[in-house]
Amino acid sequence: MADALTADLPQSTATRPGAIVLARHGEPDIHRKVMLSAHGYRDYWSRYELLGIRPGQTPPPALIAQTARAGVIISSVRNRSIESALALAAGREFSRTPLFVEAPLPPPNWPGFVKMSPKLWGFIARVWWWFFNHHEGQETRRQAEARADEAAQMIVDLAASGQDVVVLAHGFFNFMVGRALKRRGWRLTANQGWKYWSTRRYERS
Repeated sequence: MADALTADLPQSTATRPGAIVLARHGEPDIHRKVMLSAHGYRDYWSRYELLGIRPGQTPPPALIAQTARAGVIISSVRNRSIESALALAAGREFSRTPLFVEAPLPPPNWPGFVKMSPKLWGFIARVWWWFFNHHEGQETRRQAEARADEAAQMIVDLAASGQDVVVLAHGFFNFMVGRALKRRGWRLTANQGWKYWSTRRYERS
């Protein structure tokens, strides 16, 4: 997939590469004020992965401006990312790739009487996945880090021609891609945190 997106790149590179903006998608169209067991959270996350964004959202003006200046727009293949990119692309074409889908969030197998909000389950599931290799046959941390490394190299290659690259993807996987960019010498020059529509901008001299 990375080869397909970079196949038409010019052979020469610009004196200075373009910026890379990793943006989180808009707010998903799912009710979050519920209390769930571990089994309930698995079902919740499965539905979350299929849904788009809540109707009526307007992306932040700064992100609209960044996307308008970008030479390349990329989304993951999840509906919430695609719809976010559609809201920003203003009719322009953009690439969709599974390279940028979110890392999995299988919760620990705790008893059914343990019930928590989706937000807390998401935090706990991420800790269990990151530190204790709890993946339930899904992508492991090591595999996700390799994918993030491939994704980072792809967008570095795209930015090498001098064009800015905007990626509409997911909070934690964007963080992982950011780590891979830093290993390549890219600097985090602007950070809006973890909220929906937030961005992290990376540059290299």
